[in-house]
Amino acid sequence: MQLPVNPFKQALAEKRAQIGLWIGLADAYSTEICAGAGFDWLLLDCEHSPNDLRTLLRQAQAVAGYPDTHSISRVPVGHGHAGTTLIKQHLDLGIQTLLVPMVDTAQQATDLVRAMRYPPHGIRGMGGARASRWGRIASYPKEANSQVCLLVQAESQLALDNLEAIAAVEGVDGIFIGPADLSASLGFPGDPMNPKVQAAIEDACKRINAAGKAAGILTPDETLAKKYIEMGFTFVAVGLDNNLLARHSSALAARFKPELLAPAASKTY
Repeated sequence: MQLPVNPFKQALAEKRAQIGLWIGLADAYSTEICAGAGFDWLLLDCEHSPNDLRTLLRQAQAVAGYPDTHSISRVPVGHGHAGTTLIKQHLDLGIQTLLVPMVDTAQQATDLVRAMRYPPHGIRGMGGARASRWGRIASYPKEANSQVCLLVQAESQLALDNLEAIAAVEGVDGIFIGPADLSASLGFPGDPMNPKVQAAIEDACKRINAAGKAAGILTPDETLAKKYIEMGFTFVAVGLDNNLLARHSSALAARFKPELLAPAASKTY
């Protein structure tokens, strides 16, 4: 049995655009519906969604039935002993690509790279479990390091200040701009469309690309998503499952009950 090549990591290295969907409903059934839609990747969120390792596993197993769609998991925290443990557990489930929130410095990025890799290049504990197909991929301990993919989130002014240093860390495959937290850090909480925030996002994209790394972002606004792709973002999430359900269910109800003032779904990007 051979270790699967990470198609998402390969696509980023080749600068091929990857279109994704954010998955926050924490349910394998709805995740499988989204897996069959044709997205290049699905982000299984463990930071702002009620996921644990077992619900994450069930979702990853559902996505595995659709080989053209790649599972990415977002750990709730990446720093310290707790973060190292969570990274190990997510990788042991067989998820090859991780997104880590709130990465502000090159040292934090370096620590994450080490947490993703087996010795001598890292500190990941041995025991690949499902990732090694329970030992059936005999070469897993020697080949896993080359197939894991690390995406770090830049979501603060401090991260922007350190962007080139973070991008220079070997083993960081992509940098994801988090518009919501970034807007708060820049003094415009809840207003990611503020011109100053958007200018900072565009500047960050240019700097990430200039450093030779892939830039990523999320927006449910289709026009803005297309703009981001044209801007140079390589991996772009163009919607969220919970946002789609909230928005379209409210709109449907309002069409039959005009007295309802269907509120816009909360923008959680």
